Amino acid sequence: MSEVETIERPPGEHVRAQATGPLPAGHPAVPQRRIGILLINLGTPDGYDYWSMRRYLSEFLSDKRVIDYPAWLWQPLLQLVILTKRPFSSGKAYQSIWNTEKDESPLRTVTRSQAEKLAARFEQSHPGITVDWAMRYGNPSIPAVLERMAAAGCDRIALMALYPQYAAPTTATAYDKAFEALMTMRRQPAIRTLGPYHDDPRYIDLLAQSVERHLATIDWQPERLLMSYHGVPKRFLTSGDPYHCMCHKTTRLVRERLGWDEERVMTCFQSRFGAEEWLQPYFDKTLEHLPKEGVKRVAVISPAFVTDCVETLEEIDQEGRHDFLAAGGEAFTYIPCLNDDDTHIAFLQQLAEEEIQGWV
Repeated sequence: MSEVETIERPPGEHVRAQATGPLPAGHPAVPQRRIGILLINLGTPDGYDYWSMRRYLSEFLSDKRVIDYPAWLWQPLLQLVILTKRPFSSGKAYQSIWNTEKDESPLRTVTRSQAEKLAARFEQSHPGITVDWAMRYGNPSIPAVLERMAAAGCDRIALMALYPQYAAPTTATAYDKAFEALMTMRRQPAIRTLGPYHDDPRYIDLLAQSVERHLATIDWQPERLLMSYHGVPKRFLTSGDPYHCMCHKTTRLVRERLGWDEERVMTCFQSRFGAEEWLQPYFDKTLEHLPKEGVKRVAVISPAFVTDCVETLEEIDQEGRHDFLAAGGEAFTYIPCLNDDDTHIAFLQQLAEEEIQGWV
């Protein structure tokens, strides 16, 4: 093994570093020790064709954190019924938003950009840090990226699941996959995980600023701001998942930061799947009812996502817009996610720096 020395730093600071002395004959090359930061997003298919969509949906809908029905009941239904039809409809949704220049989904494009911009910021302040990105479902996979980071010398890695509000089907499953990969590694890096930041004043301010900036670009003011979050079955709430409460707190804090009255801002939930009851009010039903109540101008933002994806670009900005106008609405605007805006990347850097305290 290589020699190790302790480098003295100012009081309270010590770092272990490899000595510069020679390695024994025949010893494999030892990479320089590095700190890693891994951004994790939900996932994306490799294409919008049937088989790409089927592979992606099979992985996604087979996750016990997402669909927790018994496998003997769920898998035959999924593999023999759902996955014969759903890849076609989901494929059309992805095709409508596909980044044709790069031949990939916007989620992959923007997540890569987020990681590259974050890496550039760290290169200026902490050159010994590696920033990478992975998807819980699809590619690049979490196990593959963790192996790559470890091979590059990352023996301390901060996992950052990009979900401001914690939920078992999002945050927990992302870390589950990472821990599952760690179980197969002979030399396991030290791991830290980013927790929810749904009420972080910096995050709340970024959301409020994005609303203010966007509304300044249109010539009308919304009568309602819908804050639409990805839904989960209602029983998740009753079994202890804090997601519902965190969503409502985010909405309340953003409304207070904007200085708006309570009735002007609404929380709703989208993307329900299956026949059981999910968190309400439902986004699509809300859009249908509002014009009947005299609300004809709405703005929509989706704080559960920090990166635009099929749920925002297609489900909200395309389907939601169509449904609202068809129901009698007059004006609809979608406020994009924080994406790779410089202010968002600066915030991600702050979160990362807080997670790696003591390592740097």
